[in-house]
Amino acid sequence: MENCKIKNMYSLEETLAAELLASKTYPWEALPEIGAFIKKLGPTLDPEVYEKRDDLGEDIWIAKSALVFDSAYIHGPAIIGENTEVRQCAFIRGNALVGNDCVVGNSTELKNVILFNHVQVPHYNYVGDSILGFWSHMGAGSITSNVKSDKTLVVVKDRASGEEIETGLKKFGAMLGDYVEVGCNSVLNPGTVLCGDDNVYPTSCVRGVVPPHHIWKDKDHLVEKQK
Repeated sequence: MENCKIKNMYSLEETLAAELLASKTYPWEALPEIGAFIKKLGPTLDPEVYEKRDDLGEDIWIAKSALVFDSAYIHGPAIIGENTEVRQCAFIRGNALVGNDCVVGNSTELKNVILFNHVQVPHYNYVGDSILGFWSHMGAGSITSNVKSDKTLVVVKDRASGEEIETGLKKFGAMLGDYVEVGCNSVLNPGTVLCGDDNVYPTSCVRGVVPPHHIWKDKDHLVEKQK
């Protein structure tokens, strides 16, 4: 599972969550601590850059340069980074650390997430209990499914090596490394890990570990990118 380690998936200088993630081995280990980390981090943010928005609720910090549409809803704990857009009817349910230069689009829902800088979830996305790396992008209608239908705990499985890791988590969406592109209307099943510089074909149903620099066409066709 070396490809799934934080040090191999993410550019930690591209997130305010660097301290939290640097203390873990695998990214999903940070999921239970996102809310508490935001509450700790928020009061330390530069007041010249961020405003504490008590008018919206408790534990909400929004960069002064961010654009948040009136119809968007934000529940704390939450941090919205510089030059980020939170567009019409976006629903941020709490425990959301959104980086700089991000797009949280119309009717997109976030819950217990870390979005690195330059992440785009621009149209009708659901992202729950997930971490999205630098410059990752989810196409219109693509979602993370964060609970198994039988409600059992999520196990991360690498089909190529046969390795498995029991996470102990009931809620676990997807871990996207840096520069991941997810095609429109795709479903990332619980425990999906896209290790970095991966592409997912539209309307895909993805599960398990996808190694870096690969294209997911379907479950039987996972091809390495040509250099």
